[in-house]
Amino acid sequence: MKYIDEFNDPDLARRLLDEIRSTATRPWALMEVCGGQTHSIIRHGIDQLLPEQVELIHGPGCPVCVTPLEVIDKALEIASRPGVIFCSFGDMLRVPGTDRDLFRVKGEGGDVRVVYSPLDALELARRHPDREVVFFAIGFETTAPANAMAVHQARRLGLTNFSLLVSHVRVPPAVEAIMTAPACRVQGFLAAGHVCSVMGMAEYPELAERFRVPMVVTGFEPLDILEGIRLAVRQLERGEHRVENAYPRAVREEGNPAAVRMIEEVFEVTDRNWRGIGPIPLSGWRLTDAFRSYDAEHRFDVTGIRTEEPAECRSGEVLQGLIKPTECEAFGTTCTPRSPLGATMVSSEGACAAYYLYRRMNAATPQAERAAREEMNPVA
Repeated sequence: MKYIDEFNDPDLARRLLDEIRSTATRPWALMEVCGGQTHSIIRHGIDQLLPEQVELIHGPGCPVCVTPLEVIDKALEIASRPGVIFCSFGDMLRVPGTDRDLFRVKGEGGDVRVVYSPLDALELARRHPDREVVFFAIGFETTAPANAMAVHQARRLGLTNFSLLVSHVRVPPAVEAIMTAPACRVQGFLAAGHVCSVMGMAEYPELAERFRVPMVVTGFEPLDILEGIRLAVRQLERGEHRVENAYPRAVREEGNPAAVRMIEEVFEVTDRNWRGIGPIPLSGWRLTDAFRSYDAEHRFDVTGIRTEEPAECRSGEVLQGLIKPTECEAFGTTCTPRSPLGATMVSSEGACAAYYLYRRMNAATPQAERAAREEMNPVA
């Protein structure tokens, strides 16, 4: 890749769309797994340019959105304690817990800091040996190597005041959960390219064969996504179900072996609860026994957490691809980026946030349209 413009070329986009139109002879439903792909699709109107036979279903690939409410509440409890520096990526600060968020904790005096890497948090632990520094380690396979490296470095440096609050999740078990759900309509997947750049593609052929669905590893620019759709539709029309790599500039068959080794040294597979979805077996990671002393849940003994989701929030159905954001009655009215009911409205990869940001209010109420205008143009 030389220039990003190469993957936004309108002439090439039209050619790909023409190929998709000429290939699709019946209705097909594809799921883009990654929230970053969802935002690109909505931003560029890709779903509106596709022929009516091809539907895109938004998947649960937003790590902020699927972080369990119980873990959010544990983060709020730890961040509220004296002597703690609680570090997180910025998009976690607005995610609502049961009755507040990290911004509220910060406003009430908690030392909550936005960092750009877990190694930034590690440096804070080195500079403040009298404070407990906790990094909120969320994400899919993409962020796991850096979080594993931070713990590995903490042990090497002998830092005992550093820990992770871990909520890592894995894509393949989520795909299995989607395909075994009774209401599943998914016939093919656009697999997340950045996940495969770390883990490789070895886990996907078995899923493609078992559920008889094509899985196309896809990037994030408009032409990446259109090419992924083209290949998936071509497979469906031919009755094929295999893994294809439409993102070869970033993804190799074996992924990144060094990153995988680091993950396997520090983390072990565990069951994980997904916000809005529920428990998925073997769908997450936790620290191994060798690194358990760096586990913030154990270090701070956070227990007795009671959680309660807002009854009117349907973000779980959005994450499962059962509804579009505009089908939720709260979307754009009682749920906006300033007053979110669920994480899908505030995460930079959330489907609700994408629909709100790019004014996809087509099925929403007039009140939602008015609220969106006022929030985006508060002076008007």
